[in-house]
Amino acid sequence: MPEACLLVKRFSKRPTRGPSIGVRMNLSTKKLYCAVCCGTASYLALSFQLVQEVHAREPVSLPAVTIDSPKRQAVRRPQPQQGTRSTRVLAPRVAAPASQREAIPYLTPSTGTIGQPPAPYAGGQVGTTTRVGMLGNRNVFDTPFNTTGYTDKLIRDQQANTITDVTDNDPSVRTNSPRYSGLDGFLIRGFPVFASDIAFDGLYGITDTRRPALEPIERVEILKGPSALLYGISPFGNIGGTINLIPKRATDDPITRWTTSFVSNGNVGSAIDFGRRFGANKEWGVRVNGAYRDGRTPIDFQTDGFGVGAVALDYRGERFRATVDFGYQQQDLNAPTRVRQVNLGFPIPVSPSLTINQQQPWEYYNSDHRYAAVRAEYDLNDFWTLYAAYGRSRSKEVFFGGTVRITNALGQFTSQPALTVQDADRETGEIGLRGRFTTGAVKHSTVVATTGLWQDSGTATTNIGPSITSNLYNPVYVAPRSAAGLSHNAPLSAQRINQSVAIADTMSILDDRVLLTLGGRWQGIDVTNFNTTTGAVTSRPQNEAITPAVALVLKPISNLSLYGNYIEGLTSGGTAPTEAVNRGQVFPAIVTKQIEVGAKYDFGILGVTVAAFEITQPNGITDPTTRIFSVDGEQRNRGLEFNTFGEVAPGMRLLGGVAFLDGVQIKTSGGRFDGKTAVGVPDIQFNLYGEYDLPFWQTSGVVTLTGRVIYTSPQYYDQGNTQQIPDWVRTDIGARYVTKIDGRPLTLRAAVENVFGLDYWATTGRGFLTPGTPRTYRLSASIDF
Repeated sequence: MPEACLLVKRFSKRPTRGPSIGVRMNLSTKKLYCAVCCGTASYLALSFQLVQEVHAREPVSLPAVTIDSPKRQAVRRPQPQQGTRSTRVLAPRVAAPASQREAIPYLTPSTGTIGQPPAPYAGGQVGTTTRVGMLGNRNVFDTPFNTTGYTDKLIRDQQANTITDVTDNDPSVRTNSPRYSGLDGFLIRGFPVFASDIAFDGLYGITDTRRPALEPIERVEILKGPSALLYGISPFGNIGGTINLIPKRATDDPITRWTTSFVSNGNVGSAIDFGRRFGANKEWGVRVNGAYRDGRTPIDFQTDGFGVGAVALDYRGERFRATVDFGYQQQDLNAPTRVRQVNLGFPIPVSPSLTINQQQPWEYYNSDHRYAAVRAEYDLNDFWTLYAAYGRSRSKEVFFGGTVRITNALGQFTSQPALTVQDADRETGEIGLRGRFTTGAVKHSTVVATTGLWQDSGTATTNIGPSITSNLYNPVYVAPRSAAGLSHNAPLSAQRINQSVAIADTMSILDDRVLLTLGGRWQGIDVTNFNTTTGAVTSRPQNEAITPAVALVLKPISNLSLYGNYIEGLTSGGTAPTEAVNRGQVFPAIVTKQIEVGAKYDFGILGVTVAAFEITQPNGITDPTTRIFSVDGEQRNRGLEFNTFGEVAPGMRLLGGVAFLDGVQIKTSGGRFDGKTAVGVPDIQFNLYGEYDLPFWQTSGVVTLTGRVIYTSPQYYDQGNTQQIPDWVRTDIGARYVTKIDGRPLTLRAAVENVFGLDYWATTGRGFLTPGTPRTYRLSASIDF
């Protein structure tokens, strides 16, 4: 329990800047380190497999392993309904000889979250259950929110390298960062969500602040709308939605998977996924993931080097469960693509070829990130579970280059090269109690939790030489500039403390046909800004609020769920971005509100959902002319979402839908922009991904054809609605072949993104112009040993 004691102690005091996890390495050492890690992991995995095969040839007859505890070897109880203990055991079965008995899968109790994610829905692309913050794991059809959990199978089948690749399946999500910028940023329901606000196993402050690696991740879960009650406040506050990453855990069946990949125009990579369980009852588990890729991208003279290594350990006992996660990722991106800014007073130029690189060849972005997290659960009895979690992460980033500012309709632009160094040191924790009880005919699922996040961050920016004048269609490249002699350390510029206490109760009656959730969370935000030269405090905005939530699910028939919710969010009023004149300025926190109603129908093989919502929040934006970030008026987004997922027919799978949005500015200063369309909010967003298994090629393997269409309607760039980008349609195609070689599963995949080579502006969110995805070829081969 030392971690729990430390966590309680941390809730009572502010942090100081502590040491980073691990030892800092130079760039050349990092690349060698990643290569050695991947090679070592591969060697250990294959060696372990050879040892297994040797033992498998020995004439020894061993009984099948079960997870029966020494204290509970008798027949187990069947899984009860909500309101009683939802245990980890299966229904009784007829006794069989030990040599014929199959291992009983371990099931996580309903009051816990540690364990393998529940089975995916038909088609295997999304989960039947997602994590709903402090409420724990909930079936998507019993959840009064719009949630989707994208599975590891979908991630592998689509050869996704980033979270952005996964969110291309969601009509409610758009990216607001260029695909080859080294950054992930999103717009969910028209509101920005930053990579630093992504949760890891329910905890904020663990993932990389720019582009979290996907290799160690089992599922990418997206909850649309504010989630203050459910997750607490993230480092900057999520309004449009929350992305939660579920890490991989060792499965009951051994895993040794080797994957090689190629991305145009020469980015080559390899990855290893290794998992085993040990112990008489398979109570101990280890999962190791490592990957490294490097080489050219579809963008001119751009190279992208990326490495990641992650280890996940877990223990599952009769009443105690625990996990430990360690990870390190590193990125070296040369000539990274950046967002564009546009001056007012002229039409936005037509998008240039997406393969043209307007950045200088000598610009770069380097980052490294390391993290550690521990989570534990203890079942006090058959109805109550005590849980706690603690994590620590450290990120360091170095940008060397400039941001393009378009100055006229002919595509002229200026760029001011600068060295920008950013550091983030974060600690996070959570303690809670989750349980079930009944009062008469009412069944209760109750949780009480407290969370904390402590973050020290530093930023330092130094301009290098005069600005560069160039053109989007015919860029000018100048002699390399150097940052030699400049400090690559960022002095402390801000300290943030987020703390909260929450309680929620889900009451159900009529055999769970009516579920009512009530709850509230007290949240406090304390932000201290420092002068990076003198260290003096420049500002200290403090905010606190109680954010309530109420949600209802009605099931008039067994497969139909009608739901509604009112939920609030507490978020930072905004932090002026690096490109703003008042960069780093922190604004007071603000409360946002959402009203949502919807319906979900489960056809058994196909799920269909519809949701209507309204979200209001004060509007933060960077003025294109003055380059000053400010909070001006409110933004009200109304929307209607249709989603579908599953297997519509044998061998045919569909995933996607359509979102209709109406973003409007209200209560602006002097009514100047009242009624104008909100910046970066299109009227229509459409995504549809499909797969079809060819029925006439089933003898030696399975051939699957894939395709996806993404459509986004026009968007305004400025608050006055005088500048606009046109609508766009992106088409992706692909195929995969699954077979066996010497009894080992082999999967070959090929895909082309933006097959027609469309040049387009993707979004205008947050007052920035984001280039689209160039035509990209993807190839991979994966074999299981």
